[in-house]
Amino acid sequence: MESNHRYFSRRAHEEKRAAQRAMTPQAQAWHRELAEDFARRAEQHATVLQAL
Repeated sequence: MESNHRYFSRRAHEEKRAAQRAMTPQAQAWHRELAEDFARRAEQHATVLQAL
């Protein structure tokens, strides 16, 4: 089973790639925003894991 940290990291990477492929500036911005959110969540979960 995939950990939360790994899932959020993977999704951040996928959204960065989707932003690069997006056809419109609005789609690019949306995918970048999602990538940033997933990266932030991955960082939070990494911090929690380090505290354990």
